[in-house]
Formats: sequence, C-alpha cells, structure tokens
Amino acid sequence: MALSNDIVEDARATFQSQWETRNGIVVPDPEDVGLGNDAVRFERATVLYADLDQSTNLVDTKKWWFAAEVYKTFLYAASKIVRAEGGDIVSYDGDRVMGIFIGKTQCNDAARCALKINYAVKKLIQPELDEKYGQGDYTMRHVVGIDTSPIRAARTGVRGDNDLVWVGRAANYAAKLTAMSAAYPTWITKAVFDKLNDNQKNGGTPKRSMWESRLWTSMDNASIYRSSWHWEI
Repeated sequence: MALSNDIVEDARATFQSQWETRNGIVVPDPEDVGLGNDAVRFERATVLYADLDQSTNLVDTKKWWFAAEVYKTFLYAASKIVRAEGGDIVSYDGDRVMGIFIGKTQCNDAARCALKINYAVKKLIQPELDEKYGQGDYTMRHVVGIDTSPIRAARTGVRGDNDLVWVGRAANYAAKLTAMSAAYPTWITKAVFDKLNDNQKNGGTPKRSMWESRLWTSMDNASIYRSSWHWEI
C-alpha cells in the first residue's frame, strides 16, 4: 500500500498546488527547477528533434555492435552541430536527440543546424561507413523536425532520478515531424518557415528555394515545409 499511497499523494499535491512560473533567459538545468509545480517559461523557443530513421529494422537485421556504431556516430554528429549552432541538448531518447534554441535568430539557427546534420550524415559519416563495411551495405537515413512556440520547462521524476519535461506545441510538433519521409530529411512548420531569413530559405546558383510546401494531412492539413538540401560544414 505504501507505493500506491505515494502515487496518490503525489497526484493530489500536483493537481491541487498552484504553479509558480518565472520567465527564462537561458535553458535551465534540471536542478534549476523545483520538483513541485515549478516551471520556467519561454515566450518562444524553437525545438529540433533529430531522429535516426528505420532504427527498428536496423537492430533487427544487423549485429548489435553495428547498430551501436550507427547510433553513436549519428547522435554525436547531430549533438555537436546543435551545440555549434547555439542550441542546447536537453534530451536523448534512444536513437534521437532533442535540442532547444532560444534568442532572436532561433529559427534560422535551428534550420541551418538541420541542413548541416543532413550534410554530416551524407557527406561525412556515410563515406566512413562505406569505407569500413562496403558501399551499399547500409545507408544511414534520418529525419529532423523543427517547430517554434511558447514553451515551459518543468521538472519530472523522483528525487535522485529526474529530468526536465518541455511542455508546449513546439516539442510535440517537432517530434511528430520526425515520422515524415526520410527522402526529405528536414521538416519544419510554417511558423518556423515564416521566420527564416533569405539565406535559410534560398540556396544554390542561381538562388532558388530550398523548401517545398506540403500539407500535413494527419494534422488538419497544416502547412509544413520539407527540404532535401544540405549545408556544408
């Protein structure tokens, strides 16, 4: 009964307590947020999820150590690029990494980050994989999803084993976008696209749009954009 009592007491305290919310200017660490109904609010933040595509098939058809090498190289590259573009790594979840971007150029930073991840996968990691295991043995595929919205960070878990949960549309939409086709590795919402500068919208010689507009049929035909372009590192 002690365990059930603990759960009931936590639920009662959570549902009955008032929230204390403060504005955030930096991405907090878990210890910066209380375990009670304490939250850090961002007027707007941009969330990026980078997800390895078809990882279930990878672990089903390849040796465990090969799958581990693919996981490690992808997550290392994505994480390094997120940080290099001014983002903060806030979560790893199996074969995916979640980054948060804040500041005036957050959407542009996140979009450029996604295009650089595409470059890293196709132009840097894949050649090394082919060199070791032979061309055609395995092709690494990934999807990056990005959205921007107001968001709050709250602390969840138990004492000694807890982390931040990010509550807001951007976190959910960015994660959902990683289920889109890996033929176009970068997917962004219209809210992100509308804040992009020319350099993040257009590329090549002569310049042309790097993005294609689509309808997100599973989300009430919301406007989203996809890209197969990459940004050289």
